[in-house]
Amino acid sequence: MNRLKGITLAAISSATFGMTPFFSVWLMHAGLSEFEVLTYRWGVACISLLLFGLLTHVNFRISLKELGSTFLLTLLRATTSLSLIIAYANIASGTAATIHFMYPLAVGVSMLLFFKERQSPSFFIALLLSVIGAYMLSSGDNTSDNGNTVVGLCAACISIFSYGGYIIAVKKSRVSSIDPTAFTAYVMGMGAVLFFIGGQLTGGVSWVTDGQEWLAILGLAVPATALSNFALVKAVQYIGPSRTAAFGALEPLTAIVLGVFFLQESITFMSIGGILLIVTSVTMVILQKQ
Repeated sequence: MNRLKGITLAAISSATFGMTPFFSVWLMHAGLSEFEVLTYRWGVACISLLLFGLLTHVNFRISLKELGSTFLLTLLRATTSLSLIIAYANIASGTAATIHFMYPLAVGVSMLLFFKERQSPSFFIALLLSVIGAYMLSSGDNTSDNGNTVVGLCAACISIFSYGGYIIAVKKSRVSSIDPTAFTAYVMGMGAVLFFIGGQLTGGVSWVTDGQEWLAILGLAVPATALSNFALVKAVQYIGPSRTAAFGALEPLTAIVLGVFFLQESITFMSIGGILLIVTSVTMVILQKQ
């Protein structure tokens, strides 16, 4: 029964996180800047997590050292979100989500280079497949309206390493002892402040009054951020991190489907081939870890 719960929660986590590009692009098309979208996303997600934590009696107390470590991790997580939304603004959202999906490979390379963790031959085969897949994606027609393909691809690649660094840092730092709900709420809250400051320095953060825009903000903050993170933590508790990560392929799949059907993004056979190679390579690494 617990295994079934874990599988269901892992699928929910991955699929809901895949909605992020759709809601982000919708809000940017409505006129919000990247910093405004991220301020609302992280701010509303923080409030949702705080309310959930209060209802479930979560302990939000952390030490000053833990707060300092959490702030440094917030910088990595915020870099991931900022680079991804820049990617969404310049290339097809499904392409950006697929490239970001390569982060387990970045984690493996980092562990090899900096922590001398041994990797099997299948890891290097997967790495080669992912590079070929990324090349095929970059060769297709992936540019969004008035976007810059080079900027979008570079931003998506930055998100791979910043998120990979975030995962490694969470594992290696003292924050692993903090309640997951409390930790995520702190990260989202500090990140929202940083994005608000960035917005004020680049044109200001306007108050949203349109009902449809608020629906998009709630969709981005609650299911795509708060629910996704909560389901991820619970899934890991039930079936472990490796099996949970195996469902990560639903993230780019969801982004691609929503992008093609609702954002009128094009997809070519070259892009499909690249996506399949990247998903295959990452799945190989995840199953090997399992």
